Amino acid sequence: MAIIHHTTMNPTKLELLAQWLPTRPWYEATGRTPEPVKAGGFRLEDPEGEVGIEFMVVTDASATEPVAYLVPLTYRAAPLDGAGADALIGTSEHGVLGTRWIYDGVHDPVLAAQLLALLRDQAEPQAQSVSDTPDPTVLRAGAALADGATFADVTVNRRLAASPAPVAAAHVTATWRLPDGTETRSVFVAAS
Repeated sequence: MAIIHHTTMNPTKLELLAQWLPTRPWYEATGRTPEPVKAGGFRLEDPEGEVGIEFMVVTDASATEPVAYLVPLTYRAAPLDGAGADALIGTSEHGVLGTRWIYDGVHDPVLAAQLLALLRDQAEPQAQSVSDTPDPTVLRAGAALADGATFADVTVNRRLAASPAPVAAAHVTATWRLPDGTETRSVFVAAS
């Protein structure tokens, strides 16, 4: 069970994302410094209890029409072996755990394994900010992902659309908040 510590991080996750988002090819440039605002998400558990796994939704308040982004994050106590420079979002000093290496989770094998388990209905999504609490708003639908499928068969939707059309394949939807506070649901990940 992952324990959520309500403490400080310096720099914060949102500060790191403000620097990192413009370097991504899927980011919609606004001509201004991004202003990421947390809009939702959920967590998955690492069975070994070593890696924090979070699927964070942020909206960029610097855009005329705010755009929502899904950023899968992993938090590690040490650098991820074999990870390229493209994988690291940054490091942060956690008030309880010390230095955390924060990665774009799509490059992390622990996140990949747990996301596949979720698509196979073998992992339970957890609340984003509360320890040991399942998140019933995260729904897996469609046929369960076959055991032979790999992470290459999975698409992470980096830019979220409010209330998208249903997907036939195995997929995960979750809720997040629009800038006006309205809750909406989007497909976060889908198997091909």
